[in-house]
Amino acid sequence: MESKVIISKDFRIGEVDKNLFSSFVEHLGRAVYNGIYEPGHPLADGQGFRKDVIDMVRDLKVSLVRYPGGNFLSGYNWKDGIGPKEKRPRRLDRAWHTIESNQVGIDEFYDWCKKSGTELMAAVNMGTGSVQDAADLVEYCNFEGGTYWSDLRRKNGHDKPYGIKTWCVGNEMDGPWQICHLSADDYGKKAREAIKLMKWTDESIKTVVCGSASSGMPTYPEWDRIVLEHTYDLADYISIHRYFENFGDDDEFLASFYDMDEFIKTSIATCDYVKAVKRSNKTMSLSFDEWNIWYQQNQKPHPWTEAPRILEDHYSLLDALAFGGMAITLLNHADRVKCACLAQLVNVIAPIFTEPGKGAYRQAIYFPFRDISLFGRGKALQPVATSPKKVIEKYGEVPAVIFASVLSDDESELSLFALNTSKTESSLTTVDLSGVGKTEMFFRTELCGDDLGATNSLEKPCAVEPRQVPLSQGEKGLYSLELKKASWNVIRFKVK
Repeated sequence: MESKVIISKDFRIGEVDKNLFSSFVEHLGRAVYNGIYEPGHPLADGQGFRKDVIDMVRDLKVSLVRYPGGNFLSGYNWKDGIGPKEKRPRRLDRAWHTIESNQVGIDEFYDWCKKSGTELMAAVNMGTGSVQDAADLVEYCNFEGGTYWSDLRRKNGHDKPYGIKTWCVGNEMDGPWQICHLSADDYGKKAREAIKLMKWTDESIKTVVCGSASSGMPTYPEWDRIVLEHTYDLADYISIHRYFENFGDDDEFLASFYDMDEFIKTSIATCDYVKAVKRSNKTMSLSFDEWNIWYQQNQKPHPWTEAPRILEDHYSLLDALAFGGMAITLLNHADRVKCACLAQLVNVIAPIFTEPGKGAYRQAIYFPFRDISLFGRGKALQPVATSPKKVIEKYGEVPAVIFASVLSDDESELSLFALNTSKTESSLTTVDLSGVGKTEMFFRTELCGDDLGATNSLEKPCAVEPRQVPLSQGEKGLYSLELKKASWNVIRFKVK
């Protein structure tokens, strides 16, 4: 089959916000305990954090890490996680049916973020928590000193404030599974008052209100509309969440990007409707602060225990390809999606996997995320693409080959990301960069293979990884490339 993509400097989507390359760590399963934190591990530092995990997070250049949840958040009292560790209470985490030791809290996690080269995206409890609890946490973290909560932070070992700039106001409050689930109207009112008090504590912060937990929610997008009508003037983002799963139809799974694209478009339309109703000059941004592949049908009951092995999906090459389609979709909506959090980061539906007392390895989805994080920063350009269509029963006609392109801030480099979703045919692809200027290809990798079910492991950590592809040069900005069947491709050009 044949495809074509035209890239021009004049076809601009918008600036890619650095927070598009963010992630998520929840007190869930082995994400924190025996994930980022394992005292006694041969590679643990003085605080008990695994240095091999820190190195991998640094390699991904994660911008923000959302913490501490997730469903865990709606039953969590942040005050349990501060002060002397030996005095911290052990609690039932009713969201995930586990026991929480509280050995890692906001102070330790802030330290971990600094070591990992990332920033903290904090979240406040809108379930069992109060508006006052939310404001107290902002004061504890961000106020200089001279008040009860700020002085307590200093007493606990952090003299300087954390300066946390981005705050999630609750988590998935539209979901009946959420502790203290609220109606859209009740949540909107509570979130509005929480934001008021939080911003009166630190006027520099930005806040994210809860949008829909999925495009499949029966209340979507009406929930989002009602919440925004209460909070539009005060909030900076509305969150949306979406996970994808392979139910046995590989072609449908590889077309997950289409579903994600429609979800984003509908959410944007909902925001803009409220903007019109409010007669506002403000344009609401989206925070896609949970996205990934998650095999939810694999969840099984487990006894009350600490850090159980739950939600530990082992990702295949096929998963990585579907993931790449989602990454392309995020870049192609960079004008409105200003934050996105890969959920999650370690062990729990994650790109990094560890074993207690042993090593850590990169899962298949690690690589497309690293590609966009390293090379997707700058100005997103709108690809003008033609491609054969695939007929997917769930979606109708979708393109077999999709693209995203990003021009570096200094306009000296162009990165092109391409996904060929066909499992049977390579794509002879024409790339037209005549509208960019004089270009020269200097980097090309592909992620593909005959075994789409291949996974990485401690024993075989490199079974799935990108490989270098010989470079080719074009004439007058035209390049002819073969994109192999079922492949994720990164092609980079110098712009002279």
